[in-house]
Amino acid sequence: MQAFETKNFAVIGGDSRQARLCGLLAQEGHRVRAFALDRCSLPPQTTQCDTVREACAEADCVVLPMPLSREQGMLNAPLAREAVPVCDVFAGMEAGMLACGGAIDGPSRQLAEKQGVRLVDYLEREELAVANAVPTAEGAIQIAMEELPVTISGSSCLVIGSGRIGKALSARLRALGASVAVSARKPRDLACIRAMGNRPLYTSSLEYELSGFNAIFNTVPALVLGKAQLRRVRGDALIIDLASRPGGVDFDYAHELGLQVHWALSLPGKVAPLTSAEIVRDTVCNIMEEGIG
Repeated sequence: MQAFETKNFAVIGGDSRQARLCGLLAQEGHRVRAFALDRCSLPPQTTQCDTVREACAEADCVVLPMPLSREQGMLNAPLAREAVPVCDVFAGMEAGMLACGGAIDGPSRQLAEKQGVRLVDYLEREELAVANAVPTAEGAIQIAMEELPVTISGSSCLVIGSGRIGKALSARLRALGASVAVSARKPRDLACIRAMGNRPLYTSSLEYELSGFNAIFNTVPALVLGKAQLRRVRGDALIIDLASRPGGVDFDYAHELGLQVHWALSLPGKVAPLTSAEIVRDTVCNIMEEGIG
């Protein structure tokens, strides 16, 4: 979006990423109104609103959090003074309005459709997914450095999944001197893993390999570390699950076994909120320029 094109944005809910986003948009000269960001410091150019309808008045785009909702139909708004139902959010928007959020669930889509809101999931955009892989990988390595009793250099690490995050993570682990194995399901992906200098493993056969790793990073949002697999994990290993809900680990059984497990959700917003806000801004502006929705 060109800097001279002044737009009206409503930023609703979310975490420190959305707070930073308000600042970025205001610095570029856009008019920004916020709702459900009460418990954070926003730039003076941002107008804090008491209702969704006030925040969304004349908005060219409403930016919603990632993920959009939490349990029981509530908006993902950890910085709000009180819980906000998702239905109230869409009820405060006008028909035809553009709203962009991340990891949008079915009920939220239905609410938007009923209200006539053009709802776009920016997490499905390739530019955001690729850019977000970097802070996710760096955040995972930060956790490993803090929790492992040994250095990454010389450690034996497994990355489950060879998608965007798996590729970014395995490259950085290898650069730090780790011995890296990466699992995948398809022969073509296994060939790419080998070509990148990592040891390829079939995800379906992981239980026979797990005992050899100091650190296991999962990127697959499906149960890949169930009871049979977890029984093969060494007792002093660290498991970091980077997958979105429902995750890829049987967490209850892992805790029963006494394994150290971290479910590291929304890492970009935690370890690099400004970078994450820039990624969301760029993606939302691309959506607006392309007229999607």
